[in-house]
Amino acid sequence: MSDHKIIFTGPVGAGKSTAIRSLSDIDPVCTDELASDITKSRKAETTVAMDYGLLKLDGGETIHIYGTPGQERFDFMWEILTTGGIGLVLLINNSRPDPFKDLTFFLTAFQNFIDQSALAIGVTQMDISNSPTLDDYYAQLPAKYAQTPIFEVDARNKNDVVILVESLLFSLDHCMAV
Repeated sequence: MSDHKIIFTGPVGAGKSTAIRSLSDIDPVCTDELASDITKSRKAETTVAMDYGLLKLDGGETIHIYGTPGQERFDFMWEILTTGGIGLVLLINNSRPDPFKDLTFFLTAFQNFIDQSALAIGVTQMDISNSPTLDDYYAQLPAKYAQTPIFEVDARNKNDVVILVESLLFSLDHCMAV
């Protein structure tokens, strides 16, 4: 039996907490507090430390799921949470004003971790804004990330999140499956 750790990250409102709630086999641990800055114009509460969930795989393996705060002022948590991680799930909210700016920001912020692990990208809110398309996202990726899986994801839908996590796990080890 093995324990593994994956990290969900992305901007505020991308669906990290929701995805972890959808995926976790336990009641997730959340550190949401009332938003106190520009975030309150997007949502009432925001993650200030982390979200935590657990996913039990066939064969007895366990995936510990951590969600980072989306606000840059909590970036000190990002390095703490990625320590020992095997991969990163980056969620991007397609309805934000400049989702490519968010993509570039998080790819840069987590570059060292991504280079040592694996990456999968989920684009949320495509039902609200269908542009840019997934092809547009692929076109925006730096060449070294050209093989990164990108999926349209509804963070409320467990199957969508499972597919995203499976793509991350398969990129690490073709034998791991959710």
